[in-house]
Amino acid sequence: MIEIRALTKYFGSSLVLDRVDLDVARHEVVCLIGASGSGKSTLLRCINRLIEPDWGEIRIDGRTVTDPGWGRTGLQQRVGIVFQSYNLFPHMRVIDNITLAPRKVLRQSRAQAEEQALETLALFGMERFARAYPEQLSGGQQQRVALARALAGQPEVLLLDEVTAALDPELVGEVMEAIRSLKARGLTMVIVTHEMGFARDLADRVCFLDGGRIVEEAAPAQLFNAPEHPRTRQFLERLLEGGRL
Repeated sequence: MIEIRALTKYFGSSLVLDRVDLDVARHEVVCLIGASGSGKSTLLRCINRLIEPDWGEIRIDGRTVTDPGWGRTGLQQRVGIVFQSYNLFPHMRVIDNITLAPRKVLRQSRAQAEEQALETLALFGMERFARAYPEQLSGGQQQRVALARALAGQPEVLLLDEVTAALDPELVGEVMEAIRSLKARGLTMVIVTHEMGFARDLADRVCFLDGGRIVEEAAPAQLFNAPEHPRTRQFLERLLEGGRL
């Protein structure tokens, strides 16, 4: 579903991504882990062109992301993204946040967009909050709305960038459960996370990044229990010492 070859990105003179290669199969969930500054979020944002790489190629379902045939919004329809900050429009109700893109981009009628929005909210147990404003919701509830909004465009790939990082610990579980439900539906996902337990339980494959490179990638059981690369072992040992693993 996703093919990345020799992806390279500089910010000024700093090399952030160093010829990264990565394949993600359809319906696969891949988690990207590593220390802050290792290139995880930059890699994620290059996939749907929020950041333009300096070198390399990215293909979605066999088609380069720079293909002009995508048009203005085609790539964003196929590849949704959710960030740690919910980015909901505060002056709009939940249902209006979710139906905005389907109505403006997909040209759906209000009735059709709202029907689909309510169905999507129901996936996350949020349909009763459809007429509420974001400020009336908890952080976990707002993040579930952000997930619902990303799904409103019916993407084939979902990118999640530290979606639990801004949440209080007691709210993390409800967002994780929402993401598990998306995996059960077969959605292809690439997830940047510092939640190692989440990566261990949810991912089909985990990639450890260091210095802008994918140093090691493996199934969760292999990577967390018997990492092969010394840098991976060092990273996990530090997390274990800090009580985060």
